[in-house]
Amino acid sequence: MNNQGYSKIAMKHFFNPKYAGKIKNANGIGQVGNSSCGDIMKVYINVEKNKIKDIKFNTLGCVAAIASSDVACEIAKGKSIKEAKKITDKDILKKIGGLPQIKHHCSLLGTQALRKAINNYESKIKLRT
Repeated sequence: MNNQGYSKIAMKHFFNPKYAGKIKNANGIGQVGNSSCGDIMKVYINVEKNKIKDIKFNTLGCVAAIASSDVACEIAKGKSIKEAKKITDKDILKKIGGLPQIKHHCSLLGTQALRKAINNYESKIKLRT
């Protein structure tokens, strides 16, 4: 942990996020915000054969919010929709090496935005059937 209480893993994801960006023709998009701290996260997914083939995020927020967003994407990529729905903030906290207690709410953004993107994708599928 550094002097702000962030793990080396969290700092790596903050400085070099692999999944930052936007998917132009995403078939699922989810956005959430935290009014208490001002963080906003948007997740884009492309699903093929019921698996998350590609995933990206745009996050306006602190170290914890950006690192948690990247980790959420890393965990979700390649998973089936059913598996991705089971990802929790605890999964993110574990993979990121923990966060300062005051920043735990940031790990919720990743799971909430992912679920909204999945719900958006599923609602589009239902409209086609």
